[in-house]
Parts: sequence; structure tokens; C-alpha cells
Amino acid sequence: MDKTPKAGAPLWWHRLLNRRLQFGLDIGVLTGVFFLSYLLRFDFQIPEANLVRAAAQLPLVVSVQFAGLLYSGVYSFVWRYVGVAETGTFVRAALLSFLPLMLMRLGLPDKLYLWRVPVSILVLATVLGFVGVLGLRVFRRVVYEHLDKDWGDRQGTRTPVLLVGAGEAGVLAAKEIRRRASSGIEPIGFVDDDRYKQGLVIQGIRVLGDTQDLPQLVEKHGIEQVVIAIAATTRRNIRRIVEICERIPVRVKIIPGLYEILEGSVSVTSIRDVQIEDLLGREQVRLDEGEVRRFLAEKAVVVTGAGGSIGSELARQVARFHPERLILLERAEFALFEIDRELRRLHPELELVPTVADVGDRSRMRAVLSSYRPDVILHAAAHKHVPLMESQPAEAIKNNVLATSLLGEIAGELGVGAFVLVSTDKAVRPASVMGASKRVAELVVQELGRRFATRYVAVRFGNVMGSAGSVVPIFREQIARGGPVTITHPEMTRYFMTVSEASQLVLQAGAMGNGGEIFILNMGEPVRILDMACDMVLLSGLKPFEDIELVFTGLRPGEKLFEELQLTGEAVSQTSHPKILVARISPYPETVLESALRRLEAYAAQGREKDIRLLLSELLPESSLVLPPLQQAGMESMVALGAD
Repeated sequence: MDKTPKAGAPLWWHRLLNRRLQFGLDIGVLTGVFFLSYLLRFDFQIPEANLVRAAAQLPLVVSVQFAGLLYSGVYSFVWRYVGVAETGTFVRAALLSFLPLMLMRLGLPDKLYLWRVPVSILVLATVLGFVGVLGLRVFRRVVYEHLDKDWGDRQGTRTPVLLVGAGEAGVLAAKEIRRRASSGIEPIGFVDDDRYKQGLVIQGIRVLGDTQDLPQLVEKHGIEQVVIAIAATTRRNIRRIVEICERIPVRVKIIPGLYEILEGSVSVTSIRDVQIEDLLGREQVRLDEGEVRRFLAEKAVVVTGAGGSIGSELARQVARFHPERLILLERAEFALFEIDRELRRLHPELELVPTVADVGDRSRMRAVLSSYRPDVILHAAAHKHVPLMESQPAEAIKNNVLATSLLGEIAGELGVGAFVLVSTDKAVRPASVMGASKRVAELVVQELGRRFATRYVAVRFGNVMGSAGSVVPIFREQIARGGPVTITHPEMTRYFMTVSEASQLVLQAGAMGNGGEIFILNMGEPVRILDMACDMVLLSGLKPFEDIELVFTGLRPGEKLFEELQLTGEAVSQTSHPKILVARISPYPETVLESALRRLEAYAAQGREKDIRLLLSELLPESSLVLPPLQQAGMESMVALGAD
């Protein structure tokens, strides 16, 4: 029984049915039903001898039945939540009590006739008794919901809403909303585009029409909010519903996807405003969980950059598959503290090893990896901010290239099973130092795969929505300040993916890789940044270019109008997973890459930024890095890569 007082409901009601009273009520019901069974058996005229027999049998029968209730777990249920799903437990309790009493009836000798309960009495007492105790809980739930609803109604008016979607998520939402007056919502009806559901009544709520009927239904019923409650749908469908609501106009909200509800990460009543992620998001990622589990379960796993957007989500996803040990590598102390605390709360059984370390520190990395002997390394640590790295190329080389080479080489020497590099679409025809550094990191892991038995793979994808420094939180902040929203170019497009989707697919790619592959995540269609900004302004209840100014600032250093996920001519093929492609790219000659790495290390140590740019352009002829004028003019007469 839940004894926690609920805000807004009468306190006496929560104190009424405590555990002792539950026991007393159940024993009272079972006792009354047992005598009722005798009354029914003898047509309400019990002979005196049988009355004595019934009085003797009563303690035995009720004790066994009560023990059945205890053993089956009936008392672990919160009464106000008891429903159809809990019926099986009451049936199990009934069988647990019936069987021993029946064995006693058949096995006891005649001289112990007082304890041999007649079969008809046993059947009646079992059926009626357990129906009675279940009915007691259902009655309590009905009374509670009635009182709760009345109490909620007295506290203020409830907002009339239409629920879009009469499927599983909509039904769950309607059930929970109607049960909880504190939600402040009154569902007036369902709206669903399935013509076979029109006119049906679900959870006491009628399906009033389809989405095209929204304008008339909103006006007719005085609707103040439309709530999208669809378990899984496309961004195009959500956008269509949002646009209909904007034209009415009526406020539109959304309930998270059904999979989030079932996983327990959100509740059914977590109704929130529609966000840009809902318009850009795609169908739920479906992992080959067996393959990923074989990759991670009972393994020692290292996640580098574990405090960052991608690294922390990788850690969360890895934890789901029960690794033997999860080593969190991060040089930002507070970020590491936060993800460690979160995972300890969610997975108290998991052995976590938070490790403050710089992946570019050779002695520290060798000590950590030698100590824990990981089976899998997920390398997410990187500098990723394009304009910052454009002005500090030495740091991009140190972190993105040299640290990857260092970590990958130690992994190979120690016999790590798999090394997964998190790469980026900016590595394709790079126009920035950051993109070029990630492309060289891809070349590095390919080369390491030729030297060691470790399976080295890279996973390439585009922008992650909501990650630190990405455009979505920047736009949100600018809108909250009242603008202006700054956009570099009206035609700029980018690929977008949620951090959860990206991280799950990284694990899937890592599990399926044989070594040497560059996996490319299917990012769907590119999104125009201007359209995204306009959508975010509209979702904030404002109008772009009227309430919020949109300003075009021009491309920043290293930025491209649009990104690519593969080079023209790359041999790309589909994998067994519909959202993962694989590219097999010819590696560079070993001597060329080794020479380039030595020179990059020397240039980074000496802060020779111009030479870094020149060498990257030389190593990656497909790149379009901006070079200083003198170097650009001298490109024709450059010496070979092997010379300095």
C-alpha cells in the first residue's frame, strides 16, 4: 500500500488503509466468505453439527488462504494501481491455498473429519474469497480516483485537451491522465487518422475525428491544448500536426515516445512542448541487441572523453549491456564526477572506474590500460569545435591525431580486442583543421589495423542535436534572450542525429566490424539551418523575422555550406543494419603516414601552425584548407612529404 501523502488529496485517506488494516480487511473478507460458502452449501440453513465443523475449520482455511496471499506477493502491490495486470497474482494465491487444503481433504483419515473441508466449500471459499480480496482493492481504487478527481476539480479548472493518437501510447496517456487529477488536464477526446477507430470509445474517451478535423474540434469543444501521443512516428507527421495546430491556432504539446516510457526514463504524463528534436528526430533505432551484448557483456570497456556529450551517452549505453568493468577516462574533473555519479545511481551493481587522465599522456595511458586490460576501447575524446581549432591547429593535432595514434598503439601492444574511433562527417573533403585532424585519425587507425591483431574501426556521423557547442542549444539561448538568432548562411545544411541514436549505432558498428572499416551512419536527409531556426522560433510561440530577428553572419573559418558523409568514388556498401553503411578506403603507404605523423608531432610541439596547415593540405589532397598567402603561392614547389 502506498502511504505517501499525495499533494492536494485529503491526508486522512492516505492514512486510512495501512498495512495492518489491509491484513484485517482481507482476513475479514476471507472469514465472511467462508461462512457464506457454508450458507450457500446448505441453502442458508446450516445444521448445528456442520456449524460446529465450520467453526473448527475456519482458522485453518483462513490461515492457509492468508499465507497464499503473502507468499504470492499480493501485498507488494499499491492498491490504487491494482488492475487487470495484477489478476494473475491473485489467481496464483488462490491455487496456492486451494491445493494444500484439497490434499488435506483427500489425505486425512476419517477420525480427523473436523479438518476435512468439503470439496464444495473449498471451491466456493476459494473462488469467492479471492474475488472478494481483489474486489476490495478495485473498490478502493475506484473510491480513491473519485475522491482524487473531486479534490483536483475543487482546486481549479482542468485544461481541456485533445489527444492525437488512439494507439498504445495514447491509451496509456489517457489512462494515467484520467487517474491523476494533479495533471490538471481533462482529455475531451481522441483524434486519430485510422478510419477504423473513428467513433470508438477508449478508456471512456471517444475518438472524435482525424487530424484534418482538428480546427472544427478545437472550436466546438473549447480545446486549449492538443497533445501528440503517438508511440513512434516520422518527423514529417509531427511537423504536419504542428503546422495544423499553428494555423488554428492552438497550443501543441507532445508525450515522449512509448519506448522511453517503457524503459522508465520518462512517465506517461511527462507532457512537454514540442521541441526541435521532435521535428528532426527519426524512427527509433533498433539494435541487434544480441550482437551488441556479445561485444560488451562481461567485458572490460574503456570510454575516453566520458564526460562529453558523445562519451557520456556511450557510457550510458554500454552500462545497459552489463560489462564486467567500465573505465571512464576524462580530463575534465567535474564532467567525470557527474557521469560517474549518474551511472552509480542507475547501475549500482556495475563496477565503475572513474579515471582523471589525458589521453595524450603516454605514461598515464600505458599505466591505466596495463592495469585494467580492457577488451574494448571506445575513443570519443576529441576537440570538435571548428572555429576554435581553426585558430589553434596545434591543439587539434595533439588531441585528435597524436593522442589517437598513442592510444591505438598501446591498445594494439596490449592485445585489446576492439578499438572504435568516433569520427565525423567533417573528415570528408575537410575544409577545417578539425575535420582534417579527424581524417588523419581515420588513417591512423587503418594503419594500426595492419600492424596489430586488434580490430580497429572508425564510425563517421554528422551533428549531434543538443551536444555541447552545437547549434540547437545556441539557438535556444538566443531565442530566450529575445534574439537575434545568428545564422552563418541562408543555404547552409547539416545532417542531424540524436545523441542516443548516434551512440547506439556506434556500439552496433563496433560490434559488427572486422577491422579496417570506416562505418558511416545513415543520417537521413540534411536539414537547412535556416529552416531549423524558424521552426525553433515558431515552437517558442513567436514569429521569425517579426518577434525574433534572424541575422546572417557569413561563414566562419573552416565552415562549409554543406557536409558530406563519403568521398566520391569511395566503395560504400550496406551492412546488415539498415542505418549503417561501410566504406573500405585504400590506406596510405606506411612510410608516408609515419613521416607525416613525425612532422605533425614536431610542428605541434613547436607551435608551427602554418606548417601544420601546409602538411595537412599536402597529406589530404582532397581537402580545401585555407592556407596563408605565401604558402598558397608556394604549393607548386613543395618538397615531398618525407622531407622537412
